[in-house]
Amino acid sequence: MFKRLRRLRSGENIRAMMRESTLALEDLIYPLFVVEGEGVKREIPSMPAVFQMSPDVLLKECQELARLGLRAVILFGVVAESKKDDCGSEALDEQGLIARTIKAIKQEVPELFIISDLCFCEYTQHGHCGILNPQTQSVDNDATLEISAQQALIHARAGVDMIAPSGMMDGIIHHLRQNLDAAGFENLPLMAYSTKFASGYYGPFRDAAGSSPSFGDRKGYQMDFHNGREALRESLEDAAQGADILMIKPALAYLDVVKDLSLASNLPLCVYNVSGEYAMLKAAAKAGVIDYESVLYENMIAFKRAGAKLIITYHAKELAVLLGAGR
Repeated sequence: MFKRLRRLRSGENIRAMMRESTLALEDLIYPLFVVEGEGVKREIPSMPAVFQMSPDVLLKECQELARLGLRAVILFGVVAESKKDDCGSEALDEQGLIARTIKAIKQEVPELFIISDLCFCEYTQHGHCGILNPQTQSVDNDATLEISAQQALIHARAGVDMIAPSGMMDGIIHHLRQNLDAAGFENLPLMAYSTKFASGYYGPFRDAAGSSPSFGDRKGYQMDFHNGREALRESLEDAAQGADILMIKPALAYLDVVKDLSLASNLPLCVYNVSGEYAMLKAAAKAGVIDYESVLYENMIAFKRAGAKLIITYHAKELAVLLGAGR
């Protein structure tokens, strides 16, 4: 006798009861781009409905996110070219843009959980993720660790809830953990960009953050996308150094890596549903070639099914509406 597996798919109620993977508002993290000024809300041309916002506008956005039931944001600072230099010193200012914005959100929308992106590509003239070695013109790993610790302490003192270092420097988790603990922030969690691939999917983000390299690329420190076992090694090393959450970025083309890591580590996993993935889905919707809401939801469930607990996504607001409507 053959097994009739369709018995458990025969109606909506039983399908809902049998679902192994689900999506909740608590799973979603919304990226925000903050710029200097007042009354600024600039749409990113390559990312429809995603904006650069000045702190006053961003606070209103945070209030809207809380109203929708979203719990967490990840914050990116975008500074004027005139404020950029070779070492990203704007990121090392106690009264800098990110520190002021963290404090403002904590004051006005304290229920939001704030994650800060920790990197230097948005703050350097060259657009790379740290201090350059003048001889090799490549990022000096250990010098960048030192200024990363300074940046992390500024975010911590401003009241951030979690720090996510995105520069892919070797030893970054150990170095940040050591410095944060010594300063009394031993309970501040770190979300490691533990497997961040050198990907073509980041193009629209670089428009949003003004972070394109002025020369070369980031293949010397970001992961080679040909390699799955090395990706696992990278993430397990960050876990050994004290990461609290591991991240895979991008998400959609790397679900094999997510699944492998979910089987190799008991740490919570996050995926970053990146700008290129967002822009492609929006373009497909505009072209009328997909049922946008269905495909969006299917993608999110694919992330969860592969093993992700958390999803950083520019779709978070519209997903909040879909989930609220009972999807």
